[in-house]
Formats: sequence, structure tokens, C-alpha cells
Amino acid sequence: MERVPMGEIVNLNKVRKARAKAAATDQAKVNRASHGRTKGQTQAEHLEAERQRRKLDEARRDED
Repeated sequence: MERVPMGEIVNLNKVRKARAKAAATDQAKVNRASHGRTKGQTQAEHLEAERQRRKLDEARRDED
């Protein structure tokens, strides 16, 4: 009777967690690419919104 070599023993919980962590890392990379902005870009966006708000307020008619 021949003995067949057994495969490596793996903890399935560790494999599942490692796979989930890899997927989360990949998703984080995609999110950083699509949503990541520098501090300068964020400040410029806020300044532009403030400028537009002021321009709109200046064009507002007084209700007398």
C-alpha cells in the first residue's frame, strides 16, 4: 500500500482573512486614486465655492 503525500495543512480562517485583507487593500488603492486630493486642491475648491457664494450674494436683489 503506497502512501500518498498529504497537502499542506492550512487554517481556513487565516486564509479567508488574508483574502479579505488583500481585497480591502486593492479597494483602498482604487479609492485613493479616485477620491484622493491634495490639501491645496481642497483649499482651492473651498475658495472657489466661497467666491461663487459671494458673487451670488452680490447679485441678490433687496426685498423692500
